[in-house]
Amino acid sequence: MSVNVDTQTIETVQRVLDSEEMYRKGLQASTGQATAGQSTDENVEPRLDLIDAHKWFNLAAMQGNQEARIYRAELANEMTSEEIAEAQKRARQYLAEHSPKKAS
Repeated sequence: MSVNVDTQTIETVQRVLDSEEMYRKGLQASTGQATAGQSTDENVEPRLDLIDAHKWFNLAAMQGNQEARIYRAELANEMTSEEIAEAQKRARQYLAEHSPKKAS
C-alpha cells in the first residue's frame, strides 16, 4: 500500500501542537501570562483571554488531557454562551488550519 501525499500540502500544513503544549497555552491565556508576541513590560497589565484559554483547553481535552477538561469546565462557568461559542469556533478553525487536507 502506498500513500500519495502532495508536497505542496505538506509545505502548507502547520504542525499541530501536542496536548501538553495546548494545555500550557490555555494556562497562559487564563492567567494573563505573556506569550510569544506579547509585551513582557512590567508596566503592562496582564490580559486574561478566557476565550483563547477555553479554545486551548478544549483542544487539549480532545487529545485526552484530563486536567484541560477540568479547567475548561471551570472556565465555562465564568463565560457567556456567546464566548463559549466563539472559543469553539476558534478551536475548529485551529484544527482546519493545522490538519492535512485529504487528497481528492
